[in-house]
Amino acid sequence: MKIGAVSLPSPFALAPMAGMTDTAFRRLVKRKGGCGLVVTEMVSSEGLVRGIDRTLEYAEYTEEERPVSIQIFGGDPAKMAAAAAIVEGMGADIVDVNMGCPVPKIAKHSAGCSLMKEPAHAAGIVRAMAKAVKIPVTVKMRAGWDERSVNAPELARLMEDAGAAAVAVHGRTAAQSYRGSSDWGLIAEVASGVRIPVFGSGDCVEAGELVDRLRAGVSGVLVGRGALRNPWIFQQAAALESGQPVPDVSLEERGRFLLEYIDMLLREGEGEADGFRHAVPGTGAAPSAPPARGRERWVVNKLRALGSWYTKGLDGGSHLRVALNTAESIPQLRDVIRGFFFAPTTAGV
Repeated sequence: MKIGAVSLPSPFALAPMAGMTDTAFRRLVKRKGGCGLVVTEMVSSEGLVRGIDRTLEYAEYTEEERPVSIQIFGGDPAKMAAAAAIVEGMGADIVDVNMGCPVPKIAKHSAGCSLMKEPAHAAGIVRAMAKAVKIPVTVKMRAGWDERSVNAPELARLMEDAGAAAVAVHGRTAAQSYRGSSDWGLIAEVASGVRIPVFGSGDCVEAGELVDRLRAGVSGVLVGRGALRNPWIFQQAAALESGQPVPDVSLEERGRFLLEYIDMLLREGEGEADGFRHAVPGTGAAPSAPPARGRERWVVNKLRALGSWYTKGLDGGSHLRVALNTAESIPQLRDVIRGFFFAPTTAGV
C-alpha cells in the first residue's frame, strides 16, 4: 500500500505511545519483520519550532526504521506548518498530526483530541501543513470527543479535502480513554467514506486480530499495546496474511529482546549510537545523554514501563513484573531477566 508517494512494505504499523515507543524499541520491532511503518512518540510543534533539545530528541530516528512518520501536536496552524517543514528537513517520510491524545495537558491547548471539537480549525491546520511540505501529511484521530460527538467519519472527509494523505482512527472517544471497546464498525464507516487509506486501531493484541481487521475493510492496522506485549505481532500477522506458518517465539527469544533493549538504551544514553537523524537538524548526532548519575535509573524505569505490558499473558508474568519493578540496578534487571527466561544452561547469555 501507499501513503501519498511513500510505499509501505506491510499494512501493519507501530502506533506512537508516549514514553514507550522510543527509537530503540522501534528498531527492535522492525528487526522482527512485518512492520510496514513506525510512528515516533508525539512531538510538540512549539518545541520543534523553538529548537528545544528535549523535543528534538523525541523526533530522533535512524535509517533502520524507515519508512518513518514523525507525529507532531499543536493547535496553531502556522506553527504546525513550520514544524512540519522542520520534520521534512529532518528527512522523515511522513508527518502525522495528533488529533487523538485525550490527556488533559495536551487537549486543553486546542491540541490532541480536542481538535475534533473544532473541525474547521483542524482542517485549517492540515491545509496549512499540506501546503508547507511535499511529504505526506496524515492524521491520527479517535471516534470523537465523547459519545455525544462521535464525528470521525465527517472529520476524516474534511481531512481528506484539506490535503491529508491518510488517516488513522482509534475506535474509542477521548472520554473513554482506554475503557470499553474500540468501535471497529465506526472505523469501517470512516474507511468507506474516504478515498485515502484508513488505518484502524484498538484492541488488537493477537496476530489473527490484525489480519481479521485488515480483511474487514481498512487499508492498514495500527498497533500499540499489542506490540508492547508482543513485539513479534507484526511478523506473525504478516505470516498469517500470506498463508505461511506463524513463527513461535521462545522464552529465550523474549528474554534476549529485553537484554538487547537494555544494551541499546545504554549505548544511546552514553551517546554512542550511530545513524541518528537528527538531534539537531543538519547533524547526525545521537540524543544527548542523561546525566551519568541518572542514566542507570533512566534505563531501569524504561524497563519497568515496558515490563508492565511485556509480562501480560506470560505464565508467571505477575511475578516477573514484581521482580522487574523491585530491581534497583541494571545488573539486577539482567539477573531477573536471565532467571525467568533462560534455562540454567543458557542463563549466562
